[in-house]
Amino acid sequence: MNVGKLVRLNRIFAHPSGRLCSIAVDHFIGYTGGIPEGLRQIRATLAAIVAGEPDAVTMHKGIAATAWSPFAGQVPLIVQSVIGRPDDTAYEKLTTPEEAVRLGADAIAVVAFVRGRTEARHLRVVADCVREAVRFDLPVICHIYPRDMSGLPKVSFVPEDVAWAVRCAVEVGVDVVKTPYCGDVQAYAQIVADSPVPVVAAGGPKQETLESALGMMAEVVQSGARGATIGRNVWGFAQITKAVFAFKAVIHDEKRPKEALRIAGL
Repeated sequence: MNVGKLVRLNRIFAHPSGRLCSIAVDHFIGYTGGIPEGLRQIRATLAAIVAGEPDAVTMHKGIAATAWSPFAGQVPLIVQSVIGRPDDTAYEKLTTPEEAVRLGADAIAVVAFVRGRTEARHLRVVADCVREAVRFDLPVICHIYPRDMSGLPKVSFVPEDVAWAVRCAVEVGVDVVKTPYCGDVQAYAQIVADSPVPVVAAGGPKQETLESALGMMAEVVQSGARGATIGRNVWGFAQITKAVFAFKAVIHDEKRPKEALRIAGL
């Protein structure tokens, strides 16, 4: 690995635990009902997230260009390059690695959905991103989701499907894989152990309570995964900054959910 890429990866995985607690606000196209409340006032949401001192924040280039400047250099930036939905009603590359570098990003993210007739197209987009990113020693983080195609396409949490998704991303050459937690600690531990690159968990569907979301994250840590990227289970709650602190307590300090909530002042 070239030193430029190593420098950027080390910024993202800078915590002594070796794990990542990052926050994502790159969700707009995935919500066909409109922008969620937690993302409407994006400047205020970013300020609340950064106040919690996460390890990185993922966003699209437009938000990075128009709303990230007050926080530039305070927290590593990951620029999302793709918009997509599991049913393929949207799947387009919007940002290049060069654009991400010009925005000051420490990594570029790329989304892919596998299983179904279009999985090869998705993996080609990831491969193109990897090829272009080499020029800039820019790490590529693949947000990869297996699909259940038995009806209306949706994300699958079946361990075998998640394992397939991780292997697809690894074969294409990405540096970090973000994929759903399958709900089984032992199965996820095997998926993590089989991957030659770091695996981090997706934050998952919105939970009814923050404690429930933290419980899932405790299982992710127990599996040996290298952390998680969390979205709606942070900005979907009213006290965003405290939610970030709570997730950090679980991911970095291996606290149980109730103790993490207490540490965060919740």
